Amino acid sequence: MFSFLRQRPAPPKTTEIELDGMTVSVAVKLSNRAKSFRLSLPATGPLLTLPEKARWEDAEAFLHRHRHWLAARLPRQSMAKRLGSDIMLPLRGVEHAVIGSGVLRGRVEVGEDEEGHFINLPGADEHHARRLYDWLKKEALADLTERSAFHAARLGVSVKQIRLRSQASRWGSCSSNGNINYNWRLILAPPFVLDYVAAHEVAHLVEMNHSPAFWATVERTLPDMERGRAWLKAHGRDLMAWQAPKSGA
Repeated sequence: MFSFLRQRPAPPKTTEIELDGMTVSVAVKLSNRAKSFRLSLPATGPLLTLPEKARWEDAEAFLHRHRHWLAARLPRQSMAKRLGSDIMLPLRGVEHAVIGSGVLRGRVEVGEDEEGHFINLPGADEHHARRLYDWLKKEALADLTERSAFHAARLGVSVKQIRLRSQASRWGSCSSNGNINYNWRLILAPPFVLDYVAAHEVAHLVEMNHSPAFWATVERTLPDMERGRAWLKAHGRDLMAWQAPKSGA
């Protein structure tokens, strides 16, 4: 009696696990076709698949039992990477040395000298991660807004609003009302990759599915779409490793 009042809570969309002292984000997916738990490693990062009626505590136990399997197959460079100064960071596909400028006020500066490309961060060391993250999001929003408008004009649709997110396993999402969410990490990829994701999400305003008609729409606005798609499959896991600073950082 009253069993409907004791419905199991929905599992989280992502969870975290400690592997060799590093925090790794694992995406969680419910599947009506899955008959057992499954841990996999697609290009977007670790994925834990659950049968629809599975209990979350059982899924957590399964993930914990298979943590050594995951650690052995997850490349070290794909473990969580932290933003800040004194690191090497890809910006639009080009490696940059991130350096503290030593001044408390000022703007983030990007340049190139005899040693290579660099990003200068003003402010105190403890604020560098947040300053870099905020700047990267600003750059990503500018690039994605421009490319989204370009593809929207080609396809005859309108984008209502663009937001940046820190999804653990998705590069973007689009709603039927014209709102698009993008992953801020796209600013780290080469421009043709960012362009592909923008074309992909805008195409959903024409076809809200992944049917052959949808892929034909993507190709219509971006004939070279396979280039960006292939790059993400090969390197997306490395980009997903970059972590946004925690609140207050």
